[in-house]
Amino acid sequence: MSPGDPPPYEIEFYADDVGEMPALRWIKEDLSPTKRRALGMAMNEVLQRHGVQVVGERSWGRQLGQGLFEFRVDRTVKPDDEIAEKIVLRVFCHAYGDRRVLVLHGYDKGKSPASRRQQREIEIARSRLASWRASEADQCKRRPTRRKR
Repeated sequence: MSPGDPPPYEIEFYADDVGEMPALRWIKEDLSPTKRRALGMAMNEVLQRHGVQVVGERSWGRQLGQGLFEFRVDRTVKPDDEIAEKIVLRVFCHAYGDRRVLVLHGYDKGKSPASRRQQREIEIARSRLASWRASEADQCKRRPTRRKR
């Protein structure tokens, strides 16, 4: 980044009502080391730099509506001395506030490319976004308001 560039987006992970972060768990536990590395690099170099503007880059994202966008990682990676691995990952996100991206859900589309599967995964992300919004609204109600004197 050069000095004139805007600050990076802050990436956050959705946490359910018991504090579990299912998208982060998916990254850490379900992805191969090669896929995890590729996704981490893409999130750091593309998502964190461009946020929701990744939807303007056809290969990196698309708008899904209702505050949800898809971050795409479609690459073939060949680590040193290893067989090339095709990586097709989808990460569903929500941009909000001052340069924040909430990671809601993700899945390995390369393992299951069917469009019906994609729709199920999008619905999971929409459900988590609705839950997050409800939680945010509830927190706003609990914050004390300042009274004018």
